[in-house]
Amino acid sequence: MKTTLCKDAGRIVREAIAHNLPGPAVRAALEGFVPPRGRVVLVAIGKAAWPMAAAAVDELGDAIDCGIVITKYGHVEGQIERIVCREAGHPVVDAASVAATREAEALVAELGADDLVLFLVSGGGSALFEDPQIELAELKDVTRQLLASGASIDEMNVIRKHLSKVKGGRFAELCAPAQVLVVALSDVVGDRLDTIASGPAYPDASTTEDALALVRRYRLKLSPQALEALTKETPKALDNATTKVTGSVRNLVASAASACRELGYEPVVLTSSLCCEAREAGSFLGAIAREHAGDGRKLAFVAGGETIVHLRGSGLGGRNQELALAAAPAIDGLANVCVISVGSDGTDGPTDAAGGYVDGSTVAELAAADLRVDDVLDTSDSYHALDAIGGLVKTGPTGTNVNDVAVVLVCE
Repeated sequence: MKTTLCKDAGRIVREAIAHNLPGPAVRAALEGFVPPRGRVVLVAIGKAAWPMAAAAVDELGDAIDCGIVITKYGHVEGQIERIVCREAGHPVVDAASVAATREAEALVAELGADDLVLFLVSGGGSALFEDPQIELAELKDVTRQLLASGASIDEMNVIRKHLSKVKGGRFAELCAPAQVLVVALSDVVGDRLDTIASGPAYPDASTTEDALALVRRYRLKLSPQALEALTKETPKALDNATTKVTGSVRNLVASAASACRELGYEPVVLTSSLCCEAREAGSFLGAIAREHAGDGRKLAFVAGGETIVHLRGSGLGGRNQELALAAAPAIDGLANVCVISVGSDGTDGPTDAAGGYVDGSTVAELAAADLRVDDVLDTSDSYHALDAIGGLVKTGPTGTNVNDVAVVLVCE
């Protein structure tokens, strides 16, 4: 039973991701594209920047004059004609992020009203696309503070936008008078356009008051320079940018449900807007599994979104690994259930794992390794615990980034 469950869970995840790769989505978004009278400059940012750019160049050919890809280390798959490819830091911005972003700014600096910026945006852009108004060392420290605080991605982006020269609509302002066509692969719950990659080409709904309130709520330590930057308002209207969303976590969840159905499971989509604590989500999904373990049916419960983690120790892990591990106590001893949770980009937190897998034997296997779930969660060390029992899910970079998906399987 365990082997069957594990194989089914892995197949469901792989098929869900495969159906949400950016190439087809970009081609669909560019169908009917009419070149401008002037130049077309491509700027692609995020974890899926390389395949998005490759698809755009394949689709539009010589219509694209030049461009730049800015993506995570290890995510460039080769050269793209007329496109410069740069790799940089994620989830914390680094000097390479800033240098690459300034290259992008230089590409659009002299464009005129007849020109177009084809701006391809995917998750991870918040760290990868950055030209800060403060010292880089402080920006990295602020990002670490936010990651450790348990702030939501929306809250993190409010701070990032107000500390940046390119986020919160400011990149579109830099492109003016050229038009900007944004093709976005959404990794944000609800597909809020001002939140995807911190909305470099979309009017910002957040205010300086919002940013300062978050500083107080999470007790962030900021320099006077950073506090001053937070008082400078971001653009609230842009007349030179149009956005098309080409993929999202809703599609990821639907694809997972379809894969479940093909394997004979009756799928139930719980939500595509999961946004609570990872350990709370895991406990909830584990409870669902136990509730239905005796139903005598093959069931699959699917949830997508992006949970958060409050760091409690100095261990290693990510939100999907923590979610999976937190589900283990509820299904302890059950032979016919499992829980898997993965990040669609193939990277969960600062690890080489995409997520984690647990079933009814996980707690016992951990105990044999002298590990307890509560202790592991209290030290934020889900990676090493799951690694010890073969519970890590590793896919490598997938080329897409449309948030996370978790699946509960219940066999007859």
